[in-house]
Amino acid sequence: MDGLLILTILIIFFTLAFSFINGFHDTANAIATSVSTRALKPRQAILLASVMNFIGAMTFTGVAQTITEDIVDPFTLPNGSLVILAALIAAISWNLVTWYYGIPSSSSHAIIGAIAGAAIAATGFSTLNYKGFIKILEVLLLSPIIAFLLGYIVYSIFKLLFNNNNLTKMNKGFRFTQIITAALQAFTHGTNDAQKAMGIITMALIANDYLSSNMIPFWVQLACAIAMSLGTSFGGWKIIKTISGNIMKIRPAIGVAADLSSVIIIFGATFIGLPVSTTHVLSSSIMGVGTSHRSKGVKWRTSQRMIITWSITLPISATLAGLIYYVLNFIF
Repeated sequence: MDGLLILTILIIFFTLAFSFINGFHDTANAIATSVSTRALKPRQAILLASVMNFIGAMTFTGVAQTITEDIVDPFTLPNGSLVILAALIAAISWNLVTWYYGIPSSSSHAIIGAIAGAAIAATGFSTLNYKGFIKILEVLLLSPIIAFLLGYIVYSIFKLLFNNNNLTKMNKGFRFTQIITAALQAFTHGTNDAQKAMGIITMALIANDYLSSNMIPFWVQLACAIAMSLGTSFGGWKIIKTISGNIMKIRPAIGVAADLSSVIIIFGATFIGLPVSTTHVLSSSIMGVGTSHRSKGVKWRTSQRMIITWSITLPISATLAGLIYYVLNFIF
C-alpha cells in the first residue's frame, strides 16, 4: 500500500478519534446545567445531546473551511500528513489528560495550537497564515469575555422581569425551559465543534492531493458527525461534575440564562464561520450569571483553575505537537 495513503488513513482514524473524544469531553457543555437542576435525568440529557450534536454537525460547514485554510495553507504545506498527524496526537493527548483530571479545557485551543506548533516545527514560523490565525485567536480569546458579560446581562434581565423571589418560585417553569435550552446548546455545539474535525480531514486530503478545493466532502461531514455523536453518548462525567456544581450552585433560572447566553455566542460564531471553545463560552456564561445572581456564590478558586488551564492549553499543545512531529519525521 502507498505510504501516503497509509498516512491519510491514519489521519482520518485519529481525526475521528479526536471527534469522538471531543464528544465525551464536551458533553458537559450541553447538559451539565440541566442535569444539575434535575431538569433532565443524565441518560435523557446524554441522549438529547447526542441527537442534537449530530443534527448540528450536519447543518453547517463554514467553520470547517476556516480550519482547513486559515491556520496554514494546505495546498503548500510541506510534510502536510506528518504535520496534521502530529497535531492530532498532541490534541488528543491533552484532551485525555484534562478529562482525566476533570478540568474543562478547550478542544478548540488544543487542536488549533497543535496544528500551528506542528507546522512551525516542520517549516518555521513563516508557514502560518497570520491573518487567519490571528483572527481565530482573537475570537477564541474574546468569546469567553463576551459570554461572561452576556451571561451577566441576561440574568440581570431575568431579575428585572421576575425579581429574585419569583425566580425561585418559578423553578418548575425554568426546568421545562432548560430542556429546550439544553437541546439548543447541544445543537450549537455540533455546529461548531464537529466542524473542526471535518476541516482537519479536508486539510489532509488537500495536502495529499486527494482533493483540489476546500469544499467539505459529504462523507467527511457524516463521519465526523457520527463520531462526535457517539462520543457524546459516552458522557464526560468528571467534567459534568465540575461545570454543574464546582463553579457555583446552579438553579433552573441560572441554567437557562447561562445556556441562552452561550447559545447566542456559539451560534453567532458558527454563522460567521469562526471556531470558538464551547467549554470556555459556557463556563464563562455560568460565571457571568453567577456574578449577577450572587458573586459570593461563585467558586472563584475552581474558576481560577479553569482559567489557568485555558491559558496554557494552546502553548502546551503547540509544543507537544512540535515534539511529536520531530518523532514522526524521524520514523517516516
